[in-house]
Amino acid sequence: MPTEEILLDIDDRMEKAVAKLKRGLAGIRTGRANPGLVEPVKVEAYGSELPLKQVATIACPEPTQILIRPFDVSTLKDIEKGIINSDLGYAPNNDGKVIRLNIPPLSTEVRRKMVTTIKELCEESKIAIRNVRRDGNKMIDAIEKDKLISEDQSKDAKEEIQNYTKKYEEMANELAKNREKEVMDE
Repeated sequence: MPTEEILLDIDDRMEKAVAKLKRGLAGIRTGRANPGLVEPVKVEAYGSELPLKQVATIACPEPTQILIRPFDVSTLKDIEKGIINSDLGYAPNNDGKVIRLNIPPLSTEVRRKMVTTIKELCEESKIAIRNVRRDGNKMIDAIEKDKLISEDQSKDAKEEIQNYTKKYEEMANELAKNREKEVMDE
């Protein structure tokens, strides 16, 4: 049945929108150190640009510190340069073996800005989910027009698409709400 394939595609695309939101929220810092804060950092090493986690282990030994231990000590300067060139705004402390990043506490104003960013990311995710719903409904209309499915099947498929939309929008809202709470509570 053609509607099953469309519904699987819709479910998959909506799931990807929520996964993108999760990745975006991981990069927003709370008052605590988190390896996700430095994951977007790119390091110029071995003749190419690599993600930080491919050249080093990232740990948080304390709530206010990120410890970066390179697999190869010769990449230490490259990692340090990558952190400095990123938009993170952290000053790396290099002791010759590891890099330490001290995470300063957040002011109330900064926390509010982060909550605004969280809400924007959530809204972008919900817009993506709604766009997938629109595309799915158009596909259902097209196969109904081509007489591949009946009007009842079309109605059922659209209801299922709406159920997916509700489910994934609720997931996005829940993720955002939890992250807002973490940002404001820490």
